[in-house]
Amino acid sequence: MKEKPFKTVLFHGLVRDSQGRKMSKSLGNGIDPLEVIEKYGADALRMTLITGNAPGNDMRFYYERVEANRNFANKIWNASRFIMMNMEGKEVSDAGASLEPADRWIISKLNSLVKEVTDNMESFELGIAVQKIYDFIWDEFCDWYIEMVKPRLYNSDNQKSQNAALWTLKTVLIDALKLLHPYMPFITEEIFCTLQSDEESIMIAKWPVFSKERCFAKDEKDIEIIKEAVRGIRNVRTEMNVAPSKKAHVYVVSEKEDIRNAFEEGRLFFASLAYASDVTIQDVKAGISDDAVSVVIANADIYIPFAELVDIKQEIERLEKEEKRLNAELARVNGMLGNERFMSKAPESKIAEEREKLTKYTQMQQQIAERLAQLR
Repeated sequence: MKEKPFKTVLFHGLVRDSQGRKMSKSLGNGIDPLEVIEKYGADALRMTLITGNAPGNDMRFYYERVEANRNFANKIWNASRFIMMNMEGKEVSDAGASLEPADRWIISKLNSLVKEVTDNMESFELGIAVQKIYDFIWDEFCDWYIEMVKPRLYNSDNQKSQNAALWTLKTVLIDALKLLHPYMPFITEEIFCTLQSDEESIMIAKWPVFSKERCFAKDEKDIEIIKEAVRGIRNVRTEMNVAPSKKAHVYVVSEKEDIRNAFEEGRLFFASLAYASDVTIQDVKAGISDDAVSVVIANADIYIPFAELVDIKQEIERLEKEEKRLNAELARVNGMLGNERFMSKAPESKIAEEREKLTKYTQMQQQIAERLAQLR
């Protein structure tokens, strides 16, 4: 035809088996893609092959990674069902000026993602692009934003706020599906066509475009501060074995007015995510008990009254029981390590294992002793 057959050619590495060997009939280590599709789905297989291909490198094929991508597809499916279920019977209109900080935060994050992913794909950095999409959908959208707006979705008294949350959920999901479509074409097409009727197919829909109007730097900063506080509170509660069902009063103390305003605007979802029975925002540490547990974040301190988190008597009983168990374990380990017959006949790996246990149990015993001293 006297024409160049291709304008662009992308070279990628080989797909090898999990041991790094080339697939061949003689080794019998070939993988039938139809069998993988039957078990995990075509989307999961396609995404695995794209994400594992760093430029210039061969990739190893692991079924665990296909399964992880199948779980990602399930996550998107469940999030989409949740959104559509909450949209049933409601006329969702453009939220415009009624958007709240959390809405502007996720829209701004998506806007940055659109720019980065487009740049990555144009540079053929396919694996980098899809990792960013994956992190955004799983972490920012599903694990944070959906949880943030649940109190608004369940509150029918404030129709404006509910509509803004639903419009944002729908808008962000549609654009996120468009970004994901080259990697997971089947599930994205199915959800896209069910979710909206403005565009016929995701295959011919317009690619999302970065817009300066969708940049909300202040809201991004404010929500990130609240997220940091929530993570700190959850870490403290986990360390103290506090059940999520047990709610406690949370005090936010900051000299900076903009920090206090950020928590005030996000009070509803902050209370929900931080398992708070009530939230008090103030500029000085007044009226907060001295035994309050504290979480330090940038330009603010979070306090939770200790007695509201833990039943002190019950916690002392639990720790004493654990201390007794550790003492028994330490006696057993010390007995074995002090036994000449064991030390002379046991394999080196077994002796090393027992020494590791000794270090671990001693450390745990010290921590429990300190904790009991505090409680008493």
